[in-house]
Amino acid sequence: MRVYHVVEGSKGELKNSVLLGAFLCFISAVSWGAMFPVAHGAFQYMDPFYFTIIRYVSVTIILVPILWWKEGKKAFRLEGKGLPLWFFGTMAFTVYNLFIFWGEDLLGESGIMVASIMESLMPMISIVIVWMLSRKSPHRFTLLCVLLSFIGAVLVITKGDIRSFLGATSDFVPSIIIFIAVIGWVVYTMGGEEFSGWSALRYSTLSCLLGTVTATLIVVVATLFGYISFPSGEAVISASPHLLFMIIYPGVIALVGWNIGVSILSPLNSLLFINFVPVTTLIISAFQGNQITMFDILGTVFIIVSLVSNNIFIRMLQKKKSNRHVQTNLRESLSN
Repeated sequence: MRVYHVVEGSKGELKNSVLLGAFLCFISAVSWGAMFPVAHGAFQYMDPFYFTIIRYVSVTIILVPILWWKEGKKAFRLEGKGLPLWFFGTMAFTVYNLFIFWGEDLLGESGIMVASIMESLMPMISIVIVWMLSRKSPHRFTLLCVLLSFIGAVLVITKGDIRSFLGATSDFVPSIIIFIAVIGWVVYTMGGEEFSGWSALRYSTLSCLLGTVTATLIVVVATLFGYISFPSGEAVISASPHLLFMIIYPGVIALVGWNIGVSILSPLNSLLFINFVPVTTLIISAFQGNQITMFDILGTVFIIVSLVSNNIFIRMLQKKKSNRHVQTNLRESLSN
């Protein structure tokens, strides 16, 4: 009886943990989907560069005292990992955050869906990066899913007119900028494996701190050379509702919540929640009165189908591998 209660208690704790992980991943994905329409509204008052800097300096100011309170002064020791931490932080909080909103702003209203769709491609981009680094080709079905997601992204970006898109530098270049930004976040996510001994809060805070310092220096230099200008107080006040949302939800909650959710659910299970990013963007954009085309809807469906299909396929492969492993062990035990 005593063992029965322990097992039941463990099952209850596991269920609660899974529910927490699912909730955190869901909130993070919805927050990311909402941030593109919200950011587009803020760009009417200030440029994307200072918008990003104000946002992440604020996020850093929030996270640093929380980390100090939760883990103490020792959590700020870099432990010889300063350079990789700075690199991955720069990929996320300089390359990703500066470039994705820069590209979105250059594209105008259409940039909202383009940025969201590019974000939802992250799982597929990570597959391609791993393939390039390991030189080990993924399964054909996975490659088919990657191709399907790419087609979905092309439909949204080009609105079905590929020839005109390729000939229009005003659309092509910003889309490439957004794509580079997304690669930056994929690299940051993959880099988290090097800090497996750290808490999600510690990795999030220190990478955010170092990456934001780099982004701030770049924006300051760009301002000194006259490429961008410092926003007025009136502009900051006008954009403050947008900034407040971006700081609290896609900033603090999504950043830390996603890393915690992934650690609970595993990367494979967490990736399914990326589907909520373009869906949320579509819904909010429709409510805002932005034009939603059939290509936006069809492209989003393609990407969701590719993500879900590949996730199911990988689960089937893992199950078969596990069954073979059990059968092999059983044969060995019987032969002995």
